[in-house]
Formats: sequence, structure tokens, C-alpha cells
Amino acid sequence: MRVHVIQLSYGDDEPLLERTDRVAGQVREQRGADLVVLPELWPQGGFSYDRWEEQAQPLDGPVVRALQDATRDLGVPVHMGSVVERDDTGRLFNTSVLLGADGSVLTTYRKVHLFGFGEGEPKLMTPGDGPVVHEPFGLATCYDLRFPEMFRALLDGGAEVVLLPAAWPARRVRHWRLLAQARAVENQSYVVACNTAGTHAGVPMGGGSLVVDPWGDVVEEAGTGEEVLVAELDLELVRSTRSSFPVLADRRL
Repeated sequence: MRVHVIQLSYGDDEPLLERTDRVAGQVREQRGADLVVLPELWPQGGFSYDRWEEQAQPLDGPVVRALQDATRDLGVPVHMGSVVERDDTGRLFNTSVLLGADGSVLTTYRKVHLFGFGEGEPKLMTPGDGPVVHEPFGLATCYDLRFPEMFRALLDGGAEVVLLPAAWPARRVRHWRLLAQARAVENQSYVVACNTAGTHAGVPMGGGSLVVDPWGDVVEEAGTGEEVLVAELDLELVRSTRSSFPVLADRRL
């Protein structure tokens, strides 16, 4: 499986419509991919809290529709990262969307662990109900990476590859790499971690998107700017790793 990880870079001066058109165009360019992955909250901005209420959209809104059109044109599944979703009652969620090759919504995941210690996400958003697996993919988002029990639940749900969009800041990017490797090793799974570059609301983003294999080895890693990371995933490696080093069979909790 060839995965194209689009590490987007943007600032606060790029309007939502222009960014959506630009990203949809980039998705259409990913010929040769079997899966395309985008970062967290790229339409509204990961730290642009003051824009979320105004720019939130339902999942049949213009951002998702634009990416559905681009996905159909490309003809391969796209994890379109996450968006600020407004539901029918007006609540906001940090929601990631996995699209099929025909542009249909395969599944969605509302972020469970909201970052901000009482401000930002926890103040403005509602947490999701729980983990989501669409085999072989488990879905997680950014701050979820700090909660190993979340990844155990994805493992138990049948995940062999965790897709992790993020807006992880530069000042903690060392944790980003370390934790992505730890989650891969613990669960003998691939971790496809797509971060953001640029600056959101004055917060420099970390970049450094990476793909980690079930042994914890970094297969591919991005720099600090906008780029497309291309990595080959071998799902048989997940199965052979779990068979040859059956540590998961010794779980007691």
C-alpha cells in the first residue's frame, strides 16, 4: 500500500475557500497513491480558536464536498484530516473523515481527547464517544497520541494501521516523534502521522510528519515545510511481527 502524506503549510492570512481549493487540487495530483492523508483542522486552523464558531460546517458542507469531488477525481481513498464540524444541535466537534475512492464517507471519528487544559478545544468542542476502526485503519487525532489506552482500543478493534492527523506545535515536536514510535511498538502497528507546517494564530507548527512501522522504525519522515511524504506499507509485516514476536498474547490487563 503506497501512502501519500500531505504535510500542509499555511498561515492565518489564507482564506478558507482558497485553502480548500488549493488542498483539493493537491489531492488530485497524488497519482500513484493507494491512500492520501491530510492533517488535522487544516481548513480552520489548529490553534485559530476565534475562527472555529464562524467557520464550522456540517459534514455535508462545502469543505467535505470539495474533498469528495477531489477524491472521486483521484480514484483512491482519502483521509481528509479533520474539520470543525457543527452538528444539528449546534455543537462543535473535531471530526476526521475517511473517504472511499468514490468520494463516499466510509467513516468519521470525533476526537476523544481535546487539547487545551480547559481552554481551546475543551472549552469550544464536544468530545467524541470513542475509538473508530475501519479495517485495516484505526483513526486517532493529534492529542490522542498521548493516551496509549486509545491505541489499545484501536488494536482490539482490528487496526493494523493508525491514521493520525495532527496540528502539533514545534515546541513539543520531540514528543511527537517519540510517542508515534512508542504507539507503533506497543501495538505492533503502522502509525501514519500527518502533521502541519506553518504558523497558526502565532503558534509555529512542528511539521515532521512520519510513517512508523510495527518495529518502531521510521520508514519516512518529513522536514518542517510543506511536502508530500511517500511511504510503502506492507500489511504482511504487521502480521508477521505479531506472529514472530507475540508480545500482545501476554497481555493481562
